[in-house]
Amino acid sequence: MGNRGMEDLIPLVNRLQDAFSSIGQACNLDLPQIAVVGGQSAGKSSVLENFVGRDFLPRGSGIVTRRPLVLQLISANAEWAEFLHCKGKKFTDFDEVRQEIEGETDRVTGANRGISPIPINLRVYSPHVLNLTLIDLPGITKVPVGDQPADIEQQIRDMIMQFISRESCLILAVTPANTDLANSDALKLAKDVDPQGLRTIGVITKLDLMDEGTDARDVLENKLLPLRRGYIGVVNRSQKDIDGKKDIKAALEAERKFFLSHPGYRHMADKMGTPRLQQVLNQQLTNHIRDTLPAFRSKLQAQLLALDKEAEEYRGYRPDDPSRKTKQLLQMVQQFSVDFEKRIEGSGDQVDTVELSGGAKINRIFHERFPFELVKMECDDKEMRREISYAIKNIHGIRTGLFTPDMAFEAIVKKQIVKLKEPSIKCVDMVIQELINTVRQCSNKLECFPRLREETERIVTSHIRDRESRAKDQVLLLIDLQLSYINTNHEDFIGFASAQQRSSQTNKSQSSAGNQVIRKGWLTINNISIIKGGAKEYWFVLTAESLSWFKDDEEKEKKYMLPLDNLKVRDVEKSFMSSKHIFSIFNTESRNVYKDNRTLELACDSQDDVDSWKSSLLRAGVYPEKTITVESETTTTTDNFSMDPQLERKVETIRNLVDSYMAIVNKCIRDLIPKTIMHLMINNVKDFINAELLACLYSAGDQNALMDESQEQAQRRDEVLRTHQALKEALAIIGDISTSTITTPMPPPVDNSWVGGAGGRRSPPPSPTAPRRMSSGQRPTPRGAPPPPNRPGPLGPFNNSADSPQAPSRPNRAPPSIPSRRPPPSPTRQAPP
Repeated sequence: MGNRGMEDLIPLVNRLQDAFSSIGQACNLDLPQIAVVGGQSAGKSSVLENFVGRDFLPRGSGIVTRRPLVLQLISANAEWAEFLHCKGKKFTDFDEVRQEIEGETDRVTGANRGISPIPINLRVYSPHVLNLTLIDLPGITKVPVGDQPADIEQQIRDMIMQFISRESCLILAVTPANTDLANSDALKLAKDVDPQGLRTIGVITKLDLMDEGTDARDVLENKLLPLRRGYIGVVNRSQKDIDGKKDIKAALEAERKFFLSHPGYRHMADKMGTPRLQQVLNQQLTNHIRDTLPAFRSKLQAQLLALDKEAEEYRGYRPDDPSRKTKQLLQMVQQFSVDFEKRIEGSGDQVDTVELSGGAKINRIFHERFPFELVKMECDDKEMRREISYAIKNIHGIRTGLFTPDMAFEAIVKKQIVKLKEPSIKCVDMVIQELINTVRQCSNKLECFPRLREETERIVTSHIRDRESRAKDQVLLLIDLQLSYINTNHEDFIGFASAQQRSSQTNKSQSSAGNQVIRKGWLTINNISIIKGGAKEYWFVLTAESLSWFKDDEEKEKKYMLPLDNLKVRDVEKSFMSSKHIFSIFNTESRNVYKDNRTLELACDSQDDVDSWKSSLLRAGVYPEKTITVESETTTTTDNFSMDPQLERKVETIRNLVDSYMAIVNKCIRDLIPKTIMHLMINNVKDFINAELLACLYSAGDQNALMDESQEQAQRRDEVLRTHQALKEALAIIGDISTSTITTPMPPPVDNSWVGGAGGRRSPPPSPTAPRRMSSGQRPTPRGAPPPPNRPGPLGPFNNSADSPQAPSRPNRAPPSIPSRRPPPSPTRQAPP
């Protein structure tokens, strides 16, 4: 193998893969991919077939490889192939493998030589291969044919770059010996992604096709265009050999004889050929495995620890044991009860930091949503004055009253109290919805037992619905109690004597609040025109007097300040394309609110944020817009009358009395409704789950049927146990391996300053027309002659002159003398001047 310890490391990878293949997972050691890059007909596919030892790649004209072929070689006792797109089907005949590659290629690219970057994944299991991943990439072409697009060359280059840009990818730059090495597209692409040559190995093919009397010795000795890892020559089968079904083993033997018998290569025969190329790749594989094992061991240990607790629970698990089912039923119901109470009451352990729990959402309903809904039911000031004036006039009838009538006050108050029924019932509905959502969230832990989960949700939800009617009856009873007796002796009621002074006191109390900050947060101004940049997010600060927004939360750059006078809030329907929830602020006097805009549309990420902001605006005195019916609008427009001063004083007095009494009622309702819901709904449901849920489950039917686990749970249990066992086995395998393998060091940078390094002058070529191909008529450079001219081209970074201590330029200096076994050049074979 060329590396002591390889006999241990490769079987180690095989055993790890066997351990993980039993559970359908891959042993992810990040083994290096080996991308074979070269032009058309460079011999790339033949190199791959020599690795596998089988003929399985398509042959023909044009671009044979029209889709990347990701070839995974896996060491196994038997030999077969599998495609990722044909899972479960084993191919033992490699002629069928070739036909499947051709058929799958045509299915995506068409039959007229089109290309596609979608790879074909092929696995070959064989006792004659090592665990490697090789990629056969399309050959670089210049001219499109068939259905190929005009930019076929750029598409193929982009496709190749996707693979060879990865650091774990070794690059086999394949160049035929009968072409100009300086114009090698493979070496050019390799240089672009691997400028230091750490991953690039040059492969020279078709050495047997060079004209008699010529060879590629200068290239293979790494003299012509040096690479850090050098070059390896291979001799593949000819097209005649392939058509004649020449065995690959016989071809490898013929390759060996070629290097031993050729006068230009026999001194380096041990460093040439397909076995040598495999040996170099195997060394790199060993190095990578050795470097990867510590991190891989840590990853396995972390996964094992994560599965320890769950695997311990499953290890002695017997699905059909009746005692086990009874015990687990008790545990599941108890866990459900604990989870429900934690979500409602809150807990310090395992706090959810992603979203609000059921209890937190119910708290927002009680203290934000419900007060806001109460205010929405309040009557508009103008509408209330009109109603009071009608009441006073209707009570006096034909007479002109001297005193303010009590009956007008009581009639208006009762009408306002009746309006409280709708928001109170709505509060019950919102709490019930949150309770049902909480039940469903808590039942997620019962998903391994579908029937138990279904019965639990049904029983608890039915109980919640049963309590719903009782809670709503009690809420309506509270409203009826307020209607039954108007207590004008309440200590907080201002009375008739103080009614006239209330307006001035209210204004004074509002002014004493000052500019107190009520809320801060991010909001998006939604109705900025696209010309001015579209919707933007700002930091908003709401005080008792104004709404300001800043560029950021540091509050250094104020964008605008909006006074709260005459402002109200209006709901805006969420648009189909927008993910934001929107509300708007407008001026009741039909003035522009923000610059040229009549409304200021503000957007939040959720409806909860909208409700919270509207509640904060309510505290600042910005009330929601009242919904006015068509009837009231008609009445307002058709019955405009002027009140006499005496009537105006009576209306003002009753309005102040109504405001005072309704403040008492609202305060009482805001306090009692949440308490009623808490007692009749939330606490009752908690007690039911703790005390009666288990009995209801027992009376619902067969308890054993309730505890039948789902198919997904059975699969999960088996997968956890097999994964846990595979992880333990893998750690044991890694623990047994000796890490005393020898890492092959990286070759040092080559001293190539004599061919014109960075900053040095290049030796002039002997003739501007001298050929640059290793083809007929070209003779190798004899010993003692000047070195071959350095070819301008894309291979400068491979020289690594910056890595070499002899990087400074030494112009026109001949290379060190290397003994040559070649005869002096014949004048008759000299290249033309």
